[in-house]
Amino acid sequence: MAPRRREVVWADRALKALDAALTYIATDSPQNASRIAERVMEQADSLVTFSERGRVVPEVGDSMLCEVLIDPFRLMYEVHESQVRVVGFVHQRRLFWQGQ
Repeated sequence: MAPRRREVVWADRALKALDAALTYIATDSPQNASRIAERVMEQADSLVTFSERGRVVPEVGDSMLCEVLIDPFRLMYEVHESQVRVVGFVHQRRLFWQGQ
C-alpha cells in the first residue's frame, strides 16, 4: 500500500519566520542561508508522503502538532486528513510560543 499523500501548506507566520531567519543568516553567509533554505524546503516537501515521521512538539504535548529538526531549527506542522500545515519555524533554543 502506498503512503498517504497530503498537500503541504505554509501558514503566513511560518513563512515570515523562515524569511526572517534566512535574511539574518544571509547577512553573514549567503551560502549558508541558501543551504538552510534548501534543507528546509526538502524537509517540508517530504511531508507530502511522510507526515507522521516527526516527533510531537515537547512543550505542547498535542499529537496533532509535530516537528522535524533541521539543525539548528525546528519546522513545526499539524497533520490533517488531506493536508499538512506548517505552522512554525523557530530556532531550537527557543520555545515554540516564544518564537511566534
